[in-house]
Amino acid sequence: MEPSEASGQRDTQALLSTTQEMELRRRDYHVERPLLNQKQLEELGRWSSVTGTHQWRTWLQCSHARARALLLQYLPVLAWLPRYPVRDWLLGDLLSGLSVAIMQLPQGTFAVMSVMVGSVTESLAPDEDFLQDLNSTVNETARDAARVQLASALSVLVGLFQVGLGLVHFGFVVTYLSEPLVHGYTTAASVQVFISQLKYVFGLQLSSRSGPLSIIYTLLEVCWKLPQSVVGTMVTALVAGVVLVVVKLLNDKLQQHLPLPIPGELLTLIGATGISYGVGLKHRFGVDVVGDIPAGLLPPVAPNSQLFAKLVGNAFAIAVVGFAIAISLGKIFALRHGYRVDSNQELVALGLSNLIGGVFQCFPVSCSMSRSLVQESTGGNTQVAGAVSSLFILIIIVKLGELFQDLPKAVLAAAIIVNLKGMLMQFTDICSLWKANRMDLLIWLVTFVATILLNLDLGLAAAVAFSLLLVVFRTQLPHYSILGQVPDTDIYRDVAEYSEAREVPGVKVFRSSATVYFANAELYSDTLKQKCGIDVDRLISRKKKLLKKKELKLKRLLKEEKLQRQAAASKGTSVSINANTSIRDIESNNMEGSKAKQVSAGKELEDTAASGQEDAKAPDGSTLKALGLPQPDFHSLVLDLGALSFVDTVCLKSLKNIFRDFREIEVEVYMAACHTPVVTQLEAGHFFDASITKQHLFASVHDAVVFALQHPRSGPVSPVSVTQL
Repeated sequence: MEPSEASGQRDTQALLSTTQEMELRRRDYHVERPLLNQKQLEELGRWSSVTGTHQWRTWLQCSHARARALLLQYLPVLAWLPRYPVRDWLLGDLLSGLSVAIMQLPQGTFAVMSVMVGSVTESLAPDEDFLQDLNSTVNETARDAARVQLASALSVLVGLFQVGLGLVHFGFVVTYLSEPLVHGYTTAASVQVFISQLKYVFGLQLSSRSGPLSIIYTLLEVCWKLPQSVVGTMVTALVAGVVLVVVKLLNDKLQQHLPLPIPGELLTLIGATGISYGVGLKHRFGVDVVGDIPAGLLPPVAPNSQLFAKLVGNAFAIAVVGFAIAISLGKIFALRHGYRVDSNQELVALGLSNLIGGVFQCFPVSCSMSRSLVQESTGGNTQVAGAVSSLFILIIIVKLGELFQDLPKAVLAAAIIVNLKGMLMQFTDICSLWKANRMDLLIWLVTFVATILLNLDLGLAAAVAFSLLLVVFRTQLPHYSILGQVPDTDIYRDVAEYSEAREVPGVKVFRSSATVYFANAELYSDTLKQKCGIDVDRLISRKKKLLKKKELKLKRLLKEEKLQRQAAASKGTSVSINANTSIRDIESNNMEGSKAKQVSAGKELEDTAASGQEDAKAPDGSTLKALGLPQPDFHSLVLDLGALSFVDTVCLKSLKNIFRDFREIEVEVYMAACHTPVVTQLEAGHFFDASITKQHLFASVHDAVVFALQHPRSGPVSPVSVTQL
């Protein structure tokens, strides 16, 4: 075969395939099925309520698989440790654990938690309680012993709270921590950590502060005392920071060629300790160093349970704040590395740490943002890094503490600040959220500002409260729309947004973008009446006034007829015989007039009495047309309830009132697209009765519209008809 012939065949085949594809695209989507209301749908689909399962039965089940699942749930280390890739991760976890351990030496785990614990101990064991009689000096030994006892009891109580909350699955509150909230919260926390390290960078002595606006006052004090900065400390922090930044840049550049990142933090800390010892930075340049590190472990001591009553409120607050910090950081790293955080397990693990630590006279702790960032940046992959860090700290406490006495605090501060870069980069969320979602941006900004001004505990509470209020606000102001049919389809869209969507003549279709409940039920009804283009309430009021006026007129006519009848009877008994002929004539005329009025009054009475019956069977005398009132330009209203996720009693009453009001103006109401749980709630709330049945609820909006077109005025439901789309 010639190349030209082969090429021609390929072109022909391509043309044929393109033609077939275009033909397939031209084919209309065609459906033919019965028109279904809810009652017919249940009969056709053989609907039956789902029997609820009792949770306690699941709890009481016992099997080998369930026991294994529970064991792995509460001890997840048994699941991942046997599959730990030693060659790939062990060296990175080892170096990361050593770096974090050395950073851990001079400070508490997290500055905010330390301040919260310190404020509790200072308030319950103030200096005034330990003044010596002779010279009015403070007995620091007794004071510190009392504060240690308070801190350890507080740690035990915090641990008990956290373990208990984890066992009852209190971790569900994490669902209220949205991603913008977490990012704003952790960004504010990173700013607080940054400001807390400035005193070590400049070598300043600052007063201890806690509570709202404490970080603002600290920053102002740093700025005020800048002239008192120690030059040697600033140079040390600057050099250490430059070295760390250069090492990180090298790691990024040589990432493909290095088996592991260069442990910049570990090498910097060890090198800085050696230089400080050799040069004498503390004595020659006034650089503040770690100093003496106490050696040895204290024996376990049972906490003083008598202190629990004084500490219970503060313990619960610290337990919640500690959990919030831990889970916020956990969610940040989980999103970054693609795994899921078990919030209840985090509570149990954190609680056990505080509970056991309190027995050994430790104070409550939580996750540290700075050390977590250092652990991630130095190659840490699993909890093995934490285990290495803990083991190394134990060794230092027992024996090797004196080796790091000359470590400059400025170097530690520089390492923390450099590793805050990732968290501080979250400020770029402002630009992205401005373009993507202004509401999420508002949550981010409110969380950040509240956390900066009110501190981490109150800031978190304010952020969650604002986030929930914003959700309520969104549901209170949903998007309401009148729907029109897209030509030649069963699809209905907002006529204000789709220019080709047309309202079905005689039928209004109304939809809300949110569920209807007590907070927005009244707004739903008001907007529905507004969107329909008629003042329903005013029309009903005018109708009632006219009917009332008609009824009063009828009563007046009946009263006049009765008086005339009584007058005629009294005249008939008092006339004389001589005037019989003339009186009979007059009486005859009066009786004829009275009978005519009685017939007219009787007809009006029948009309008025009939008007009290069902509106669907309203006689001619009480219709809008007969009363001279304007009629709506539609005979049916369809409520698209597809957005409803639940209904409450206020919603039920609101829907019933909608049926009543629109039937009063001769408009029949139908509902469509209800989910099965909502239908079940409607039944439980006794929504359906003789006037509102399941035949008023349809499987789809199109079913309701077709039925409404076939029955322009309310009447008995006809047999199932067929709709073709």
